[in-house]
Amino acid sequence: MLAAASQTPPAPAPAAWTGSRLTVDPGAVVRNWKTLAARTGAACAAVVKADAYGHGIEAVAPKLAAAGCRTFCVALHAEGARLRRLLPDVEIYVLNGLFDGVEDAVRDRLRPFISSLDALADWPEHAPFALNVDTGMNRLGVSVAEAVAYTGPAPALIASHFACADTPDHSLNAAQEAAFAAARRAHPSVPASFANSAAILTRPQAHYDLVRPGIAMYGAVAAEGTTALEPTVRLEARVIQVREGVAGETVGYGAAQTLTRPSRIAIVSLGYADGYIRAAGGSDIHAGAPAFVNGHAVRLIGRVSMDLIAVDVTGVPCVRGDYIEMIGPNVPVDTVAAHAGTIGYEFFTGLTHRADRRIAPL
Repeated sequence: MLAAASQTPPAPAPAAWTGSRLTVDPGAVVRNWKTLAARTGAACAAVVKADAYGHGIEAVAPKLAAAGCRTFCVALHAEGARLRRLLPDVEIYVLNGLFDGVEDAVRDRLRPFISSLDALADWPEHAPFALNVDTGMNRLGVSVAEAVAYTGPAPALIASHFACADTPDHSLNAAQEAAFAAARRAHPSVPASFANSAAILTRPQAHYDLVRPGIAMYGAVAAEGTTALEPTVRLEARVIQVREGVAGETVGYGAAQTLTRPSRIAIVSLGYADGYIRAAGGSDIHAGAPAFVNGHAVRLIGRVSMDLIAVDVTGVPCVRGDYIEMIGPNVPVDTVAAHAGTIGYEFFTGLTHRADRRIAPL
């Protein structure tokens, strides 16, 4: 009889080097939520759509619930189902509403924002929902006239959304509030929700019964004239090589930026495939976005490519293996976003999972 073959298990594979690391601090998100909650007499929800703005819903939502948050908002049915598995006892609103899977949504006790009469006809009369009113954004919502005329089952919430709350002096803000007031008068006993992060900070008259902070919880600027709360993430990229450049040479794709002096250039393992937006790079026309290494502020030089970015580290201590902070306490996401011609939301929600993610204080 042949002896049994050895069943020695294979050795575990070594940890893979990812090129970048993303530190997420749920404690900072919670502290920001508490700061916003303290600004209002209304109940304070938490918007955790888009994987909690790229921070990770599993990392963030249970901490918020433990801190006292009882109402959460997501965009999609799938996000709501994922959140329900984490938090069995909170209210969950689905901002984009529902198409299929109504029975599953009812089972999971999800509350859709109902934005049309067609959607209202698809939703069971006994199940809670929010009546979403378009007050001038021309995005989702029943019209104000439809909201006033509505006589069906009472919604759990009547809601709307500001188009320009991040610009506090915009005339549309007051016009939307007036339109919402007309809708609310038709449903005086229904709790109301209107204020996003920007309106929490700048429009106390619009707080009503429930506020819905999003971007401010995650440490980005929510409105003109306000400052960001505590930073919540640090994105770092590892230096693969430090090279010397000569004045007159160019850097990166398209020869977009010409060196004006002898330069040390750190090449880091990060790019637009990681969610770091290509337009943040530098050129002969405009400077690149800031970064930070070993206690020194530095700048991107040349274009951002798919997996690599060049950083000018002339006169700065930096060697192969160092990590350069690309977004974080020393490099505000809004500053980087401004260099890329966009907003912090896009950077946060675009962060991919190629980075080594860690949950820790910053």
